[in-house]
Amino acid sequence: MKTIKIIAAVIFASLGFTSTAQQEPQFTQYMDNMQYYNPAYAGSREMMNITALHRQQWAGISGAPMTTTLAMNTPLRYESLGVGLSLMNDKIGPTNATWINADVSYALRFKKHGGRLSFGVKAGINLLNGDLSALSKQDDSDNMLNTRYQNVVQPNIGGGIYYHSKQWFVGLSVPKIVQNVKDISNINYLDQRHYYLTLGGYINASRMLKLRPSVMLKVTENAPLALDGSLAFIIYDKLWLGANYRLEESAGVFIQYQISNQFKIGYAFEMATHKLRTYNAGSHEIMLSYDFLFKKKSLSSPRYF
Repeated sequence: MKTIKIIAAVIFASLGFTSTAQQEPQFTQYMDNMQYYNPAYAGSREMMNITALHRQQWAGISGAPMTTTLAMNTPLRYESLGVGLSLMNDKIGPTNATWINADVSYALRFKKHGGRLSFGVKAGINLLNGDLSALSKQDDSDNMLNTRYQNVVQPNIGGGIYYHSKQWFVGLSVPKIVQNVKDISNINYLDQRHYYLTLGGYINASRMLKLRPSVMLKVTENAPLALDGSLAFIIYDKLWLGANYRLEESAGVFIQYQISNQFKIGYAFEMATHKLRTYNAGSHEIMLSYDFLFKKKSLSSPRYF
């Protein structure tokens, strides 16, 4: 019964039934999923990139959140323009949401210090499916839990700005501007806006070691501030060992390996720092990222962000 209560609480929060819900998925390896948060990131790597990330949250709890993302972005021949396409599927208990988004960015270049300032927009749809009647319940006549909905379409637009130089970056974004309202079983569904501020870079500590600190601040109306901090140790540009802390929520570690200058794989483990940790075996992520080189030039080192 405790497991059922936990999943029911997560579902209701994810659907926005409470005014304090933070509804968007979160990732330990958020630095490898920047396009999801900020459309201005599209094209910033100056080559085509495809990244896939799968997250199983709270392993061991039936119906716990499971999220899969696939994102592609590339600069165009006129390199100040970047485009991207991203897909995300988010399953929580008997609910299933699929996001399909297109991203476009325009960058201003600064020759004196080699920086780029990008402005991006995101547009797409979210398809909602769910069958709340699949939940175990004490009262079969509870109409709120007898609701089914299929392919409920929600439009979305988003925006962001992103500045980066060779060694540091800062971004500000709102990936979902439209606050969709749906009526499910006579309960209002409000899609809250989430505002993201990201900041980070890398430091040359020695010939063999680089440090990559980063932070992500998420602000949501009527919800507590969410703050992620991450630090990665990059050894010989091959092995990435890192730790992540989400304020008053979780702590995690990740390991990534740069198979080549173009191909990187990663795994992350995260454990809640509150009472929920006693009911699950932690959260797990797998990441794959590949950079395509179509021009006749070599890639001397991997990208750090």
